[in-house]
Formats: sequence, C-alpha cells, structure tokens
Amino acid sequence: MDKEEIKKITLKEVDFKNINIKTLKGLYLNYKEIVNYLVFGVLATVVNFVSYYIFARMFKIDEVLSSGLSWFTSVLFAYITNKLFVFDSKTETKKDLIKECISFFLARVASGILCDVGTFALMIRVFNINDIIAKIVTQVMVVIVNYIFSKFIIFKKQK
Repeated sequence: MDKEEIKKITLKEVDFKNINIKTLKGLYLNYKEIVNYLVFGVLATVVNFVSYYIFARMFKIDEVLSSGLSWFTSVLFAYITNKLFVFDSKTETKKDLIKECISFFLARVASGILCDVGTFALMIRVFNINDIIAKIVTQVMVVIVNYIFSKFIIFKKQK
C-alpha cells in the first residue's frame, strides 16, 4: 500500500464540499502549532477549573487563594505541554532549560497576577460577579496573553 505524502495546505486551498482525511491532515500540518496550542490550552483550562473546584469547593479554601493555587497547577501543566507538544522546544544545556522555564513562569506570573488572580479578585470582590463566570472571563484573557508571550518571547525559534 502506497502512502501518499501529505502536504501542508491553507484554508484558501480547501474545497469545503469535499473534505477528507487527507485535507484535514494537510490543514493540521499547516496549523499544527495553533491547533496544539488550543488543544493543550483547553486542557490547561480544564486543569485550572478542576483544581479550582477542588481547592474552593472540596477543601473550602478562599476563592482568591484557590484561584492562585489553580493557576500554579495549570501553569506547571502548560509548561510541560507547551515545551513538548506545542512549540517543540529543544534546549541544548541545563542553563537554557532553566532560562526557558523561568521565562515561562515569569510570563505566567505576569498574566496570572493581571488576569487570573487580579482581574478575578476585582470581579468577585468589587463587582460581585459569580466566581465561575469570573473564571471563564479571566481564562479567555489568560489564553490570549500566554500565547503571545510563548510564541514571541519564550519559545521563539532561533535563526
């Protein structure tokens, strides 16, 4: 059985009336980084929500503290998946690995303080918005900010 080589294709090249597995594979190859980022971003968000629920509802920890703990849990998950599956980052030395990891966590601290904890606290404490709705809003913000940091600063490809 011959395996036909799958080539990258763009959305402009797709015949939407005749989509097949080869077309889907070609689209995936062309948009792999974005697709993987979204998939693992959704999974990181699930980790964030599940850990938030565990901390806030099961362990009865304050909502803001629970949000911070769930942020840390999801950042750890995100670093591993972004490095391995999204940006396919290769680090040559331990120093490079440590630098990348610290950069990742510092960027997440910035987005975490601004969006996941700060905006969340503002929404539930000042504006009295439901904590689950506040989590949804802050997670959308976090995904956008984190992609920008990851793509253009942390995991940028060396020329």
